[in-house]
Amino acid sequence: MDKQEEFYQKLRQTILESTNFPTNYTYKFILPNDVIRVNQLLELFNFQGAVITSKDSKTSKYRSFTINVISNSVDEIIQHYQKAATINGIISL
Repeated sequence: MDKQEEFYQKLRQTILESTNFPTNYTYKFILPNDVIRVNQLLELFNFQGAVITSKDSKTSKYRSFTINVISNSVDEIIQHYQKAATINGIISL
């Protein structure tokens, strides 16, 4: 099992132990503040009723995002993290 698979397995277990579904799940991401990457992230949560807030870093080089969305399963949450991980330079918190 590689590091990424291990991370998602641990995340899955943590979520299952602490969450009842459906749930209002909060994602936190930081990424370089450019239009293409920001749009890629926003597109992941498009049409899902997500409440998205963002804040630029002090130098505006990075932007942090807090995304709240109703999730119906742990698999749905993991899929969002996996899709977000394909965005170059993103950091999942």
